[in-house]
Amino acid sequence: MVANNYKRVLIAGAGPVGLVAAASLATAGIPVTVFEAASGLSTESRASTFHPPTLDMLGKLGVVGDLIDQGLVAPTVQYRTKADGAIANFDFGDIADLTQHPYRLQCEQYKLTRIIARRFASDPNLTIEFDAQVQEVQQDSAGVSVRIARPDGSTERRAGLWLIGADGAKSAVRKSIDMAFEGFTWPERFLVVSTSFDFLRLFPDLASVSYVADPIQWHFLLKVPDMWRVMFPIAPEVADEDASTREYAAETLSRQFPAAAGSPINHVTLYRVHQRVASLFRKGRVFLVGDAAHINNPLGGMGMNGGIHDAINLCSRLAKVWRDEADASELDRYDLQRRLVTLEHVQKQTIENKRNLEARDTKDQVRFRDEMRQTAASRELARKFLMKISMLASLERAEQLG
Repeated sequence: MVANNYKRVLIAGAGPVGLVAAASLATAGIPVTVFEAASGLSTESRASTFHPPTLDMLGKLGVVGDLIDQGLVAPTVQYRTKADGAIANFDFGDIADLTQHPYRLQCEQYKLTRIIARRFASDPNLTIEFDAQVQEVQQDSAGVSVRIARPDGSTERRAGLWLIGADGAKSAVRKSIDMAFEGFTWPERFLVVSTSFDFLRLFPDLASVSYVADPIQWHFLLKVPDMWRVMFPIAPEVADEDASTREYAAETLSRQFPAAAGSPINHVTLYRVHQRVASLFRKGRVFLVGDAAHINNPLGGMGMNGGIHDAINLCSRLAKVWRDEADASELDRYDLQRRLVTLEHVQKQTIENKRNLEARDTKDQVRFRDEMRQTAASRELARKFLMKISMLASLERAEQLG
């Protein structure tokens, strides 16, 4: 083990989850180094939804104001069918007593990472090292050691008290500690098309967040500043090299919405969709958070949010142990709470979301439509539903686990 002269926490990955973890620790006065394999912060939009409790957490880190300024406030979420139009609308104002931010914020994830980097640029406790890929991990009772690879082929070893793996679905940290990633991959891929076409021209009652059920081509419409993002499932037989082109995206968009034909395509993303959870979120002094610990389909916007909840949960416990306010057993509660909540809520809810939207059996379609209408019509049922889709219910469940 490389000598460790500092009570420093190491983090692999400078995405939104890794930087939230870093900001949380730095705010608590704990020195942290983030290792990022790329030469700078990612510009990928990918996740673009921040749920109410996530915004509350970011508020405590002093970054939520800037994020709100750069995003779009979505106070309602809507469920539709292609045949019936809007079938249910839910207003986050119904849970305003449970959160300081009773809305979803639509804002690309890369904006959060830059806000955090700027906010903590002069904080001596937070260091970000780019061109630093964590390849391998060792640990003993005193700390952890990581091998860092540089672009020129050189390597070096760095040490700390703990390591947080926030290095994504292909996590080198997870692989290095030999942790299984259990679950499955959906046969279809998801295509996200960003366009400046104004869908309110077609659907004046459309909410900024709208899920549209259809047995042939379900889709998801999400407004972010200056554009809409539309998500479609893509059949397995369509080759990646075809489905990832702007031409295919434009064709798919115009086939579903003829009025959008010829509209500018700002961005196209095609990705495979998985439902997987690591067999443990902790192994000794190494912890997994975010996509390194769990991945799911994006319907419901629970992936990044769940990862941020992981980071806040874990880092609050690390801070107590670091300050000798709790013994190391406190860290066991992270795996207990976050892994079970991921299985019970995030995985279950995102799978249910997809199956409801794509249902082909007439009875299932009628059931979904009727349930959504009944839920929206009852304040009590609507409130419970909002707690579920905003992830407040999952946080409540975590607290119940002790």
